[in-house]
Amino acid sequence: MHAARVAHQLRWVIRAIGREFLDFRFNYPIEIVSAACTTRTANYYLYSNRLFLDDLEFDDRGIAMKHYRVQGLQYNPLFIAWWGLFNLEQYLREKEDKFLQNFLIQVEWLRTNAVERKDGAVVWPVISVLIRAYRISGDKALLALCEKGARVFEKSIEQGGVRTVDGGRVLYEEYPAHPLPRILDGFLFSLLGLYDLSVQTGDPRVSALFSEGLKGLLSQLDSWNYRNKWSWYGTHGYLCPPHYHKVNCLLLTVLGNLTGEKTLLQLSERWDVRNRSVLDKLEIFLVFTVTKNWARLRLPRH
Repeated sequence: MHAARVAHQLRWVIRAIGREFLDFRFNYPIEIVSAACTTRTANYYLYSNRLFLDDLEFDDRGIAMKHYRVQGLQYNPLFIAWWGLFNLEQYLREKEDKFLQNFLIQVEWLRTNAVERKDGAVVWPVISVLIRAYRISGDKALLALCEKGARVFEKSIEQGGVRTVDGGRVLYEEYPAHPLPRILDGFLFSLLGLYDLSVQTGDPRVSALFSEGLKGLLSQLDSWNYRNKWSWYGTHGYLCPPHYHKVNCLLLTVLGNLTGEKTLLQLSERWDVRNRSVLDKLEIFLVFTVTKNWARLRLPRH
């Protein structure tokens, strides 16, 4: 049994190295969906036919499951939500009912598996996908679930929430645990979820949470900035892989356009791979390779 597990781990490592280094591509295929930047649309802000779809398998109901190196196949609400949003965009583009059905199946799993705590908060906030399901179905129970999901942004990690404070500014953690991972894309996705809910409901409490998080983001941008060329993957000590960097870049553009914050647009422009020279790209690849492998030695699960 031990030998089989070692062999599995070895195959996983070889596969990860091949995918991260041999398939390293700067212009990762992700695009901004311009229609999503209008009020109350069903479209989501980003679309890609590759992003976060690696290592997904599906149970007999069609629910997405993520394959992890250590834990194996697991239900992860974030990837279930993303698979739902991918199918929704496919439906809006191609008008094929199978994509809408796939979207609704993921939404139903999120609804039925949401864990409500004694304080009324829902443990995992996948607000953006549920907001879009509400916009399609008109099901107010989905909107109520989103409002409960926003409560975790009011509570500190010690209280079971995702809220942290640094230098007097509020930040939201994708993985609420110490030491704080401070992963940028998770922070940006959470801000867009709060924005969606604020636009949908006009709730001043949610608007305040979004505003606080935006100010926190602006105060901490330098901590994710590698030489105005690339983004760091939080506090893990390595540069972002190309797909995460492209997500960061595009989400900054989306938030900058939605809020009018020029600082976000300026950093997104600096990080744009189209502004990188050959030497820049070589530097980024080498720094990524060294820092990623060093992180693997320090943090075995990475």
